[in-house]
Amino acid sequence: MKRAFNFNAGPATLPFAVLEKAKEAWLDFNGTGMALMELSHRSKDYEKVHNKAIASLRNILSIPDDYEVLFLQGGASLQFSMIPMNLLKPDQTANYILTGSWSDKALKEAKKVGSTHVAASTKETGYHRIPELEEINLSEDAAYLHLTSNNTIFGTQWHQYPNTQVPLIADMSSDILSRPLQIEQFDLIYAGAQKNLGPSGVTVVIIRKELIQSQPALPTMLNYETFAKNNSLYNTPPTLAIYLLSLVLEWVEENGGIDAISKRNEEKSSLLYNMIDNSNGFYIGHADEKSRSHMNVTFNLKSEELSTKFLEEAKQIGFVGLNGHRSVGGCRASIYNAVPLEHVEALVSFMKNFKEKY
Repeated sequence: MKRAFNFNAGPATLPFAVLEKAKEAWLDFNGTGMALMELSHRSKDYEKVHNKAIASLRNILSIPDDYEVLFLQGGASLQFSMIPMNLLKPDQTANYILTGSWSDKALKEAKKVGSTHVAASTKETGYHRIPELEEINLSEDAAYLHLTSNNTIFGTQWHQYPNTQVPLIADMSSDILSRPLQIEQFDLIYAGAQKNLGPSGVTVVIIRKELIQSQPALPTMLNYETFAKNNSLYNTPPTLAIYLLSLVLEWVEENGGIDAISKRNEEKSSLLYNMIDNSNGFYIGHADEKSRSHMNVTFNLKSEELSTKFLEEAKQIGFVGLNGHRSVGGCRASIYNAVPLEHVEALVSFMKNFKEKY
């Protein structure tokens, strides 16, 4: 079987070694005579998978003991609502930094819960950059400050985070596990799994324990305390997704850990940005240079006609997912952890040949 050059923004490519390992246990997991997704989530066989995934994530990201690691459902989009429902008090204001579509959606959901304030925004200039730290203006009654660490649609990424006196919350759906993190700088991190962590279906929440409080007025399934008290096993979790998450974490550990992964990601993104920068304007990057993402490289060609031709010819030779988001158009190469260096090199080679041809 020939594997595609998969540059999809999400769900995204998974490590081939992970898919092979899952395939081996597909029909019979650990001699149980059952597939993993057939096991009871209360069984000892599944419990080992569940707890190993939590322990591996703690180890790789150096998560301190005063943080809970939760496995939830509903994607990052449900966290847009759960965060203000759990953390925004009636006499406080939720603060948001707008750097793209996802932070804008998070703000819209928070407005349904309580008072909000835009602490900084680059919306007016087309989300080409991340705000400077001195541009951030918190409200006096801020409950927390929310940001999106990497913006898949516009190809921008935070490379330095603000130090705040209020809880700092980050949607890291598209760059968690891609580089080292100072977990203590954040009070809550959340991430849909389908970029770097595994398949869609499970959402990881890393939350400082002191933020988890009893919320008797909240629906049970929207309360962080429900999952913290039950090791994320209050109801049936997405067992198969968590198993694959566990295998991805094993793969990270076997391939040198977070530092080695980060180095490879920088190498991959540098190849593409060098191609764009040295094309004499044939390829035009969207993001300002110091805000560029190492996960999503966004660019255009000199004309819409040329962009269309580029995407058509790329598809013909096996490149998948290079279309820009439907809201902005253009081109986008998503180069998450599992995208091999060789696939990026193949894309750069195609870009060089296409430039010479046209």
